[in-house]
Formats: sequence, C-alpha cells, structure tokens
Amino acid sequence: MTTAPLAPALGARPLADTLTMLRRNLLRAVRYPGLTIFTVAVPIVLLLLFVYVFGGAFGAGVAPGVAPGADGREAYLDYITPAILLFAVVQAAQGVAITAAMDATSGIMARFKTMVISPFSVLGGPVFGTVVQAVLASAVVLGLAMALGYRPGASALGWLALLGLVAAVTCAMSWVCVAMGLSARSVETASNTPMVFTALPFLGSGFVPVETMPAGVRWFAEYQPFTPFIS
Repeated sequence: MTTAPLAPALGARPLADTLTMLRRNLLRAVRYPGLTIFTVAVPIVLLLLFVYVFGGAFGAGVAPGVAPGADGREAYLDYITPAILLFAVVQAAQGVAITAAMDATSGIMARFKTMVISPFSVLGGPVFGTVVQAVLASAVVLGLAMALGYRPGASALGWLALLGLVAAVTCAMSWVCVAMGLSARSVETASNTPMVFTALPFLGSGFVPVETMPAGVRWFAEYQPFTPFIS
C-alpha cells in the first residue's frame, strides 16, 4: 500500500509557519546557549586583541600623523570596529549551518516534509532567527567598542541603515551557510565548511588599508564581497 505525498502548500500558512519556526530557533538558542555565546565571544576577543595588542602600532599606519601608543589604539579602534561587526555576522551565519545539519541528520526535517506546513518556513525560520542573533551580537560588540572609546557620528537614519545592512548581509550569508549545512555529511563537517568566511575580513580592508597590500592580494581585497560592507 502506498501513500501519496502530502501537498505542503495545501492549508499551509507561510507567515504563521515561518514565525513558528523562528520561535523554535530562538528557543533552541536559549536552551543551548553555546553557539550564541560563541557568536558574541569571538568578535569581542578579536576586538580586545587587535585594539590592545596591535592597535598602538597599527593605528599609526591606518591614520597618518598618529603616534604609536594610546593615540594609535584610539585611531585603530575607529578603523577596526566595522570589521569586528562583520565577524559577529559571520559567527551567527556559521551557527545556522550547524543547526541546519542537525535538523537534516536527526530526521526532524524529514518529519517536517510530511506535515502540512509551508516548505519555506522550515529553512526561513532558522535564517530569520540567525538575523535576530546577529543583530543582537552586533549591538553587544558595538556597545563594547563605544565603551572603549569608539564614537560614531551617525544620525538616526544612519543607525537605521546600519541595522538594515547588518540584517541584509546576515540573511544573504545565512542562506549560503544553510546550503553548506544541508550538503554536509555530518554536523562536524557543517561546522567547519563555513569557516572560509572568517578569512575574508582579513583579506579585505577590515584590518589594514588595501593600498598597503601587494598587487594580487590588493585586487582580491578590493573586489571580494566583504570589503564594500566594511567600507
């Protein structure tokens, strides 16, 4: 005896189903806070490391006329903060690759396919949950940067634009990481594959001006996707 597959679109409510999956993703983040803590911890460690260990020397290179030392650290904090915000986005996107792999390997995603729910919600919920986590992580990192002396001069409209940009970049990266997670053979592989994104801020304008790089590296740094975001 065979059973015809259910038509997912029949009776499905895309918005309600997506909100349900979003809630599921956020509840998992609360119950298993390891990934969330990692999302925030890595950018914070990088910010403190580069400002207080390398900033005194690097600041003199990114801001002509600035002397090494305290002035250099202040100048480098202004320069590096956008790149550190990007790291918060990258870490959040890596997390959704892991959760997608966990759902695929545990069988729950196969169970969802038999239910009358919106197909988009199964992956859309985790992606939107990742956007929420990335925005919150970016706020924490930005708050720390301001506590260290970062003083952005953005208007209210500029802050809204930043919020939209962080959300848009996180959403785009999350879909790529979801694809990586679903194609991975194991959860461990899914946690490693998106790590390629962590190298891109270093190979861009995030930590040093691209003008200081050799010709080939400079060309890549200017045209890789993270440099426009940092700028």
